[in-house]
Amino acid sequence: MAESEMNPLWKEDELVAATGGRLTRPITRVMRDVSIDSRSLGDGDIFVAIKGEKMDGHDFVVKALQAGAGVAIVSRTSPEMEAAGPLLVVEGDPLSALEKMGRAARGRSAAQVVAVTGSVGKTSTKEMLRSALGASGLTHASAASFNNHWGVPLTLARFSPDAAFGVFEVGMNHPGEITPLVGFVRPHVGIVTTIAASHLGHFKSLDEIADAKAEIFSGIVPGGAAVINRDTPYFDRLAAAARAAGVSRIFGFGRHADADVRMTQLVLHPTCCCITASVFGEQVIYKLGLPGEHMAVNSLAVLAAVKLMGADLARAALALAEAKPAKGRGVQQALRMPQGELLLIDESYNANPASVRAALALLGHARPGKNGRRVAVLGDMLELGETGPALHAGLAEALDSAGVDVLYAAGPLMAHLWQATPEQRRGAHAAQSEQLKDALLAGLKPGDVVMVKGSLGSRMGPLVEAMKAQWPAAKDT
Repeated sequence: MAESEMNPLWKEDELVAATGGRLTRPITRVMRDVSIDSRSLGDGDIFVAIKGEKMDGHDFVVKALQAGAGVAIVSRTSPEMEAAGPLLVVEGDPLSALEKMGRAARGRSAAQVVAVTGSVGKTSTKEMLRSALGASGLTHASAASFNNHWGVPLTLARFSPDAAFGVFEVGMNHPGEITPLVGFVRPHVGIVTTIAASHLGHFKSLDEIADAKAEIFSGIVPGGAAVINRDTPYFDRLAAAARAAGVSRIFGFGRHADADVRMTQLVLHPTCCCITASVFGEQVIYKLGLPGEHMAVNSLAVLAAVKLMGADLARAALALAEAKPAKGRGVQQALRMPQGELLLIDESYNANPASVRAALALLGHARPGKNGRRVAVLGDMLELGETGPALHAGLAEALDSAGVDVLYAAGPLMAHLWQATPEQRRGAHAAQSEQLKDALLAGLKPGDVVMVKGSLGSRMGPLVEAMKAQWPAAKDT
């Protein structure tokens, strides 16, 4: 049963008590969700008028109430707002009210809670947890990658009191950002997927990145557990940080011989994996509906959390067969061209060196059609600081290992990989992604497998949409 079909998410007295606000009039609609976006409101939703970098939610309060919001949480009013519907007036920034709602929602919940962080794989692991835990009970998780200073409180504020399990993704790009977020979440299990070169522009070393990710342990509730990638060279550093935070139950996952949840066999297929694992000594054989070794390794963390949270391990393993990639994180789709089909692998959501290598490995396992090629379309990996040029050029080996036939590259940093790529493999390079579109569309042919990857700021997603606009979907794969 979906959370929206359960009891009201918030009652009027609970909302007022949580925020300390003042209602301008009674709330008459049933409040089943919380939103900060007036464009995606459901009937009765609570609209929180937070102020972003570019927009102020107060400018959209009237529109939100007219669209069916049950109440708007604001720090200031106007006659137009008051005429449009109920307002909950709070002191200070409405974001603070959202945080208070998140704390209250977490406080009233009896659910088992897991939080996920790491340099790579947070959202995919969150989605696997949603599937695996969902086989045992009502599971709450964010709809998207809501892992920052507003995303985590928003996901918590949406936390149904009826949920048996809660799954939260916690991210950062500066030191000190995870600590307050995990303080809201207070997980029973904290997962670190891996440590890799990401946001190096804000850190001096990978050691500092590991220390920032280790902040997740500060919020684990007494008696809770840390689940850490045993294959990373930072395992001991992370485990020491967990112990320093008072966490005594520390478990590793991966291929490592000492991993508590250990992969003993892996068979990779273009669209899935078949895995044999020892989960705290219990052998589990399962299919994962996501391709790639990196996905298979993170599924071990999922099964560790399932066991530690008291969910049904067998049901979780079966449910992982139905797991699907999140948008922009490996979704595969066949597109119909005039003389055949092209397979598109959309990895466009974000990128760092580790995730690009994983995406290239995924491309390497894909099977082109007759006369088809493996085509990599890569945009700049951002926030790498002075290491950026070398890290981009260093992807040349991963291109070779994946058997990439053609490289299309966008951005000044990807020019370093372009220069390190043999001329016969060069498709086209452009300073910006939109300038690459015409050459890319003209250069693709039936049978090709095309993987698109880049940081959000590189805007590789529009290239994915351009291909979909050029050629209709043949079928989902």
